[in-house]
Amino acid sequence: MAEFTMPSLGADMDEGVLQEWLVSPGVRVAKGDVVAVVETDKATIEVECFETGTVGVLLVEPGTRVPVGAPLAVIETADTRAPTEARREPAAKKPLVAVPVVVPATPTENLVPQLARPPARAPVAAGPPVTGPLVRHLAHDRNVDIARIRGTGRGGRVTRHDVDRASVAGIPRVRATPYARKVAEELNIDLTALQGTGEQGAVRAADVRAAGAATKGKGGRPAPVTRPPEQHGGGQSMRGTIAHLMARSKREIPHYYLSTTLDLATALAWLRAANRQRPVKERVLPAALLLKAAARAARAVPDLNGYWHDDHFEPGDGVHLGVAVSLRGGGLLTPVLRDADTLQLPALMAALKDLAGRARAGRLRASELTDATLTVTNLGDQGIETVLGVILPPQVAVVGFGAVTDRPCAVNGLLGVHPMVTATLSADHRASDGAVGARYLTTVDRLLQHPEEL
Repeated sequence: MAEFTMPSLGADMDEGVLQEWLVSPGVRVAKGDVVAVVETDKATIEVECFETGTVGVLLVEPGTRVPVGAPLAVIETADTRAPTEARREPAAKKPLVAVPVVVPATPTENLVPQLARPPARAPVAAGPPVTGPLVRHLAHDRNVDIARIRGTGRGGRVTRHDVDRASVAGIPRVRATPYARKVAEELNIDLTALQGTGEQGAVRAADVRAAGAATKGKGGRPAPVTRPPEQHGGGQSMRGTIAHLMARSKREIPHYYLSTTLDLATALAWLRAANRQRPVKERVLPAALLLKAAARAARAVPDLNGYWHDDHFEPGDGVHLGVAVSLRGGGLLTPVLRDADTLQLPALMAALKDLAGRARAGRLRASELTDATLTVTNLGDQGIETVLGVILPPQVAVVGFGAVTDRPCAVNGLLGVHPMVTATLSADHRASDGAVGARYLTTVDRLLQHPEEL
């Protein structure tokens, strides 16, 4: 038996909200399958399972805020499932250890006990529905008879999502996950018009997003949705998370900064020639060229590619570039280009476009937000010439690229105008010194003078 726990999706994450289960008890899952949707202060992430087996018990209801590391479900692995009836009996005879989730300033309705072992499935006794005072208060405010609601929570418990559904009068009952309903409200999508792809035809959040994308593709635009005041503040939450992490970085990490100006005349001439041989949709932008040079340089100067843990440097197991992506509503995410130094330029360009698009659409997976060994930020599209980044712990460096601009320069004793870009490095003085940082930037420059080698 293995526990599926709330994952850590970055150094700045302490807790997350389980928004949606994509599996149910008894479903067979493989390592890497997406099984849940988790909302952090920065984004909504699809979370993969790290075990192969059968879903045993779902321990947490959607809408619950859970600390990192707390168990969310039990996965019955192959070595714990015997083909005998005796092994299939509930584990009620064993003592259960309750591990309460304690989250300050969170309504008690969301404080769901996390069980270290699956609870026995006992029949629900007849009588008033099981619920909490907050849900009863919500039902009273919406004039909903809570006694007539069939609870979907554990043990038949009535949740706030059940009250939400019951309070929507005149709309046909649609089988949909709570998170799908939330996304439908945000995009103003009619759930009754959708064909669900979930279990027993349930509408998933992915179905709603697909419908929204199809509407835009036909020239339509979903009507704006006015959210209640309590639903605003996601951007403020993200800003608070970023502020906390950056303050920690500047407080704990002794930064040093280096910058240099790179001549891109040779690189861009080579890129234009190469792009003429490619279809328009497969052409490579200069940003991909800079990322590839940054990744190759990190492989050549490994002292900047890794983590600072327990007062020592740990090199990364590959060059996994975290790419800073600004979000339309404010804030940023850093999805990861894994093994970026080994990707061919067209593949790196395609991966970059895919990650950036899904980051802004809230469709990243958990594995795409973790284990970056070096972060690159590029503000060239904003017209900024120099960016000095703040290191994302536990990484030890961040690389910055500004806008590519035509500047006067001396070449072989002659004055000319070449496309130039300012490259910067912010590095952790505990892990390296200026000589190492200078060697890194010099390597980036050398690689860009020979773009055919990238």
